[in-house]
Amino acid sequence: MKKKIGFLSFGHWTPHPTSRTQSASDALLQSIELAVAAEELGADGAYFRVHHFARQLGSPFPLLAAVGARTSRIEIGTGIIDLRYENPLYMAEDAGAADLIAGGRLQLGISRGSPEQVVDGWRYFGYEPAEGDTPADMARKRAQTFLQVIEGRAFAQPSPRPMFPNPPGLLRVEPYSEGLRERIWWGAGSDATARWAGELGMNLMSSTLKDDETGEPFHVQQRKQIEAFHEAWKAAGHERTPRVSVSRSIFALVSDEDRAYFGGRGDDTDQVGMIDETTRAIFGRSYAAEPDALIAELAGDEAVAAADTLLLTVPNQLGVEYNAHVMEAILTHVAPALGWR
Repeated sequence: MKKKIGFLSFGHWTPHPTSRTQSASDALLQSIELAVAAEELGADGAYFRVHHFARQLGSPFPLLAAVGARTSRIEIGTGIIDLRYENPLYMAEDAGAADLIAGGRLQLGISRGSPEQVVDGWRYFGYEPAEGDTPADMARKRAQTFLQVIEGRAFAQPSPRPMFPNPPGLLRVEPYSEGLRERIWWGAGSDATARWAGELGMNLMSSTLKDDETGEPFHVQQRKQIEAFHEAWKAAGHERTPRVSVSRSIFALVSDEDRAYFGGRGDDTDQVGMIDETTRAIFGRSYAAEPDALIAELAGDEAVAAADTLLLTVPNQLGVEYNAHVMEAILTHVAPALGWR
């Protein structure tokens, strides 16, 4: 199955002497340069994780706009934006502006977020769930508001004495970018949230972590999650064809440097653990092997086979040049043999 192949960066920085990403400035500027390199290599997308209260990328839209201005072809996205921290109308303005700068290439992954660095960090941003709601409820309601706003619907009563002349009738959030609504992805951690995304007409983004709902291998559970999404999409009667992405850590060992970094990592099996007091989760394995062995292993990954988009998680602290090498090795030595290109 032909696939779009992009990279997913955590944007982490550390002053550790071995890191090639020493500061926030390094992380941001190198993210832009890596996106440029990915486009030159023929990759299809540049995606960025968003984390707050951490030495990682926390404010996606300036970065997305900068990448959009420096590239011309690749998709640009997030995996994911935690809506517990977001004002959906302000986010709609930022997303519309970034998408227009990029010429309609934004692919926004949104969700309720992952385990945090601090307790209830969204409270420090001034947000509280409504009475009777959970933080997850708050995120899902904001998602629905965001989707409605980026459709371009006019809803705001204009001032009788405006500063500038207005078009007739109610006003919408500006800038509006046509088509953005169809390029929103929901980061689903369970079968139920995958079905919810399908019902609302969002694309599905599934990472290397999901609720352990059946005890089966991760890739099997993830494939079943994808099937549940497609069933819900079909039942909802949406006319367009949805997209599904999965992310993986995949390293083709083609140099001594690759073997030194990733040979014998020992994380080639799924891991199960508790991500909070009540949620048992399963973490998908990583792949690192010589190309022939890697091709054979990936051929058995049912979720990768079921998805149309594969996001390669990259170790951004190893710098732009090495991560470009990681992507090129997959695009050259692995993807063609699996029919992905």
